[in-house]
Amino acid sequence: MANLKLTDVAKTYGGTVDVLKDINLDIKQGELIVFVGPSGCGKSTLLRMIAGLEKITGGTLEIDGQVVNNVPPAQRGIAMVFQSYALYPHMTVRDNMSFALKIAKKSPEEIDKAVAKAAKILQLDAYLDRLPKALSGGQRQRVAIGRSIVRDPKVYLFDEPLSNLDAALRVATRIEIAQLKESMPDSTMIYVTHDQVEAMTLATRIVVLANKGIAQVGSPLELYERPNSEFVAQFIGSPSMNLLPGEIVETGKQTRIKMAGGGVAVSDYPTESSDMGAKVNVGVRPEDFLEVETGAEYIYSGTVDITEALGEVTLLYFQKEAGADPIIGKLPGIHADLRGKEVKLGAVPEKVHIFRNGTSLLYR
Repeated sequence: MANLKLTDVAKTYGGTVDVLKDINLDIKQGELIVFVGPSGCGKSTLLRMIAGLEKITGGTLEIDGQVVNNVPPAQRGIAMVFQSYALYPHMTVRDNMSFALKIAKKSPEEIDKAVAKAAKILQLDAYLDRLPKALSGGQRQRVAIGRSIVRDPKVYLFDEPLSNLDAALRVATRIEIAQLKESMPDSTMIYVTHDQVEAMTLATRIVVLANKGIAQVGSPLELYERPNSEFVAQFIGSPSMNLLPGEIVETGKQTRIKMAGGGVAVSDYPTESSDMGAKVNVGVRPEDFLEVETGAEYIYSGTVDITEALGEVTLLYFQKEAGADPIIGKLPGIHADLRGKEVKLGAVPEKVHIFRNGTSLLYR
């Protein structure tokens, strides 16, 4: 298994169109790194550059200390699982999984041992003699993963492997990938997805890509609890973090912000005297809002436009001004009776984020 190091990696098309630039990232053996970001941010392109399917136009990629920019894909010790299963329809599961080993002229004994090991890990033992058409979508994706495992690569690359599955299969297969990683703790894996649940539940670290580069790298909880910018704050988490304008009126270990809507926010983000009067955005995640009683201090007050009862929680969508993002609250229990009523929301200081010029005050 392997360590990877990307240093000032860039991708340019036609010499003029920058897709990625200044990508610096160290990936340690045994990590499961997830690339996320908006459509077109270059996450799949970066994965393909690591695989050798796209040429690196700047910087260096090292695998175990060896620069591999000009090393052919087949010689990088990498296996890739694509969105489409890319299975040979006329071959059995056994033959699909063993095909690369036969091409590499491995002995029948080595091939049988590798296929049996992968089939056991992925619970495919009972399906080895079936054709792909006799398998479910989740089983086909497991075969595609098994085809990678038998090669015993240094690095596994996953390019949105669950996007073609329905919701139930996606959940089941995500759990299987998590179990696969646990069974192969020394394996290095890089995973591209647009699904935040996949990212939050699978990743050792998440790499958020935006504006042709890396916006933030951290563990799922780091990015969720301490985003470094408004972009990351709203990208990680669903529904996204609410941002409300205000002005700092008291600084120190705790900060008080007078809200544009008339409320007051108290945050554990420390500030300095020079921050007094600064215009900021206060960030509160929907699940961190608390309903407060009349007369109590609140951060936001508004009329509930729509409620969505999800059983254990209720989402509250507040009436918004034209062009503004909706303010969303998430309260435990059933609150369908709040529709059309004015509700005041507060939050504990440790859950109140402060952003100035788009950047978190914790990272300035």
